[in-house]
Amino acid sequence: MRKLLKGFLINLQFFTAIPVHLELPMDKPHLKSAVQAFPLLGLFQGGLYAGLFYLFLEYTPFSNLTVAFFLWLMSILLTGGIHLDGWIDASDGYFSYKDQQKRLQVMNDPRTGAFGVISVIVLLTSRFLFIYEITVNVHMNSYLMIAAIPLISKSIMGLLLLTVKSAKKEGLGALFQNAASPKDLWTYLVYVIGFLAIVIVFDGGFYYISIIFASAIVILLFCRRKAVKWFGGITGDVLGAAVEGTELLLWMTLWLLHYSAMD
Repeated sequence: MRKLLKGFLINLQFFTAIPVHLELPMDKPHLKSAVQAFPLLGLFQGGLYAGLFYLFLEYTPFSNLTVAFFLWLMSILLTGGIHLDGWIDASDGYFSYKDQQKRLQVMNDPRTGAFGVISVIVLLTSRFLFIYEITVNVHMNSYLMIAAIPLISKSIMGLLLLTVKSAKKEGLGALFQNAASPKDLWTYLVYVIGFLAIVIVFDGGFYYISIIFASAIVILLFCRRKAVKWFGGITGDVLGAAVEGTELLLWMTLWLLHYSAMD
């Protein structure tokens, strides 16, 4: 349990802008615990998003547009933009339309290309649209589904990390990949079952959550296939892009549910 807590704190240091003023060990056992705690980090983020969403809607005079803006802004600031950086680099690499090795070289270039800029604008504006319209059509089940989005995206990050070959021998992705193995993914099932139990206990819309998780399976299969085809495997940038892409598609799924099944 202590290692898992330290793994969670390592994740806070690496993947959020929350200051953790501790000197944490970076050996293989603790990095392995960090990988096992990826969904825990996602649940922490999702809890913050859902809590902020609820408090702003129920206890402030802010308009729906303002609430949507604060939630959208928090989704950027909390991560410090680390996954957005991966989205931008992976977009530059993909839209270069070169072979795998050339795409990796483009992704390593510290300069941002036009396609990276365009893709991040599309990503962020689309996310804002989905969040705003969910705010306008909010449902009692919305909060748990919002909490599920980062939980799922971080789980997919871990699944890709440990089940897809690495395209590079160095970098952040390789660092975590070398510390763990696919057998360490059993903890992810525990998180998912625990979350679904909460949904059932609080009558949080099990049917709708099931649709979110079913969408996540399709996204995972797509990411696994395309990471190898486009980039020759995973890198830190590819994983970051997968997190951002997953969250965007899940926000879109939630948006569509508010327009159809949840009416």
